[in-house]
Formats: sequence, C-alpha cells, structure tokens
Amino acid sequence: MHVSIRKYEKVVSVAEVCRKIALTFVPLLRKSPGFIAYYAVDCGGGTMATVSVFSTERMALDSNEIAAKWLQENVADLQPIPPEIVGGKAEVVITA
Repeated sequence: MHVSIRKYEKVVSVAEVCRKIALTFVPLLRKSPGFIAYYAVDCGGGTMATVSVFSTERMALDSNEIAAKWLQENVADLQPIPPEIVGGKAEVVITA
C-alpha cells in the first residue's frame, strides 16, 4: 500500500471543504484504479490534512494530480495555499 498525505493551511472553512469533498471528490477517488481508502482530517485552526491510500505508488502519486485539479475547480477560494505533500509506502498497517 502507498499513501499520499496532503496538508493544507489557512483553509477558510474546513467544514465546507469537507462537505464538498464528500459530495464530489470522493466519488472521483472511488473510480480511481487501486483506491483503498481516503480520510479528511480537521487539524484545527484552519489546518486540514487528507490521506489517500492506494495499492501502488504510481496510483498514489496520480491521486495528487486528481486532487490538485479538483481543488482548483471546486474549492480554490477556500484553500488558497497549495498543500504540502508527503507520501510513501505503508510499512506498518494495523486495522481494527
């Protein structure tokens, strides 16, 4: 499994971004090859992070491009600063 983590700062409304994510971005990801999981996290103080999990590194990297395009088209006014992106291979995975 490969993970892409995007950290967004100075988000105008995390709640509104998350609402739009649920309505229009998640359906895009679900159609993406290798999709495993997605999380949007309210970190407080206008900061949020998203975590995308895919079966391959290429698919995880592609999700960053999908996210950037979606961001510009749907919430650019709410997330004015491009995200800091990190990612890599999941070395330890624990599920309930």
